[in-house]
Amino acid sequence: MIKLLIVDDEQTERDGLQAILQNNFAGLAIKQARNGKISIQMAEEFRPDLIFMDIKMPGINGLEAIEHISGNHPGIKFIMVTALDTFEFAIQAIKLGVKDYILKPSKVSEIVEAVGKVLKQIEEERISLQTSKLQQAVLQKAMRLIETDIVTQLLFDHVHEVHLDELVGLLGTKMTREKFVMIVMLPLESESCYAEVKESIRRTGSGWVGALYGRQIPIIVFRNADQSFRAQATSLARDLLTVAKSNPGPGWFVGIGNACESLEQIRQSYQEALIASTDTALPVKYRFYADTPIMASARDGYPIKQLEKQYFEHIRQGQWEQVRTDVIDFVRRYENEGADMLLAQQRVLELLWLAARVLAEMGVETQTSVFSFQAQDYRQLLAESGLLLDRMRQSYVEHYDQVEPDTIHQIKQYIVENSQEDMSLELIGQKVNLSPFYISKMFKEQLGINYIDFLTECRIERAKKLMGDPDKSLKEITFEIGYHDPNYFSKVFKKMCDVSPTEYRRTLLGKKG
Repeated sequence: MIKLLIVDDEQTERDGLQAILQNNFAGLAIKQARNGKISIQMAEEFRPDLIFMDIKMPGINGLEAIEHISGNHPGIKFIMVTALDTFEFAIQAIKLGVKDYILKPSKVSEIVEAVGKVLKQIEEERISLQTSKLQQAVLQKAMRLIETDIVTQLLFDHVHEVHLDELVGLLGTKMTREKFVMIVMLPLESESCYAEVKESIRRTGSGWVGALYGRQIPIIVFRNADQSFRAQATSLARDLLTVAKSNPGPGWFVGIGNACESLEQIRQSYQEALIASTDTALPVKYRFYADTPIMASARDGYPIKQLEKQYFEHIRQGQWEQVRTDVIDFVRRYENEGADMLLAQQRVLELLWLAARVLAEMGVETQTSVFSFQAQDYRQLLAESGLLLDRMRQSYVEHYDQVEPDTIHQIKQYIVENSQEDMSLELIGQKVNLSPFYISKMFKEQLGINYIDFLTECRIERAKKLMGDPDKSLKEITFEIGYHDPNYFSKVFKKMCDVSPTEYRRTLLGKKG
């Protein structure tokens, strides 16, 4: 229903105008005000869409009332109704954005015509606003998918050079020079907390939240220059852990990696956050990587970061003989140093916990690694570590033996048939019951192309076909192929095809002609 306010100091004028409007337009909610001061009050309470305003009234005149009302409610439309036919008043009315100017006495047809035009404009604006809201809702949904995919690509070395800059810009997050990674560990069977954790980060606007895998949530955090690194990370960790108050249970923990200066280095920070979260039984439920004992053991020059990097990669690649070699090298280092056996066993156990965490991110559930006895010497420590690794390897093999041989081709076909839909590794993973990180890795290994490269190719090829229809606008094509921003589509198209969509279409339609 459209609401209309009639403002005039003459009762007969107000009643006459209301009768004309009710006889010619259905569905109007009409109220009256006898002067400018009352019209200002009623504009606040009634919130009309259109106001008929007389100019000459006692106290606040019509132009003054319009200026006041439009300042607070710029969306309200105005039609002037006055007996004053002066150029000065007309100029002021135009400056205030008045839609029409009707002189008293006026014909019914003139009033109906003027009101009809404004009502049509109001309806068009409402439709446009509703369409915009729907598009924004769809875009926000797409942004959440884009966010998890960006985190997946950055943390697992699947960065897509065509898309990353545009996707980062599309998310609208203000980038900072330094970033770091936090990992939130959830208790068992508390996956429903994921949405609360994500909302907590969204409220602060401090970073991007990745997909939930196992019980782990990775978050890329942007440094706040107004706080120290530790102050910011501690505050954010405590905020995240408030979710635990309404979802209690053992296992809540936040691991915090070191800050780095580029997105290319963010992967190292992720691995550090993973290491920092190995022992969730600590009394304080968050820990910095710099405070972990593993870090302390590296201060004599042992290349711990190199070991960590290759260890993570060997597990993700399923290179179990190399994983075994990594653990043996780690144990031998402690043996050669003559380290205390209890300390060495604890450090090896932490290394095995890391292996379990990496497997969890790939969707492989394995038993918690626990030594069945206190090793008496390094030979026993190596033997027991080997048994625990064998158990993990068996879990890995059993999990991926269940993967159908043609799974990746099923995924490929699904992308081809649904490329116009909002899509992410997380959603694809839910359809085939596989980790998004594993799908990304498998897609690249088996098809030689990143999944998002392939999705982009599908969308661009579809766009090229649609451009052959001269009746379709580029904006329509943008939405039809699955993008939500014409500017983003244009940038991707130009990078993929070396010409803009407009230039490509001009050539295409020219050849057809």
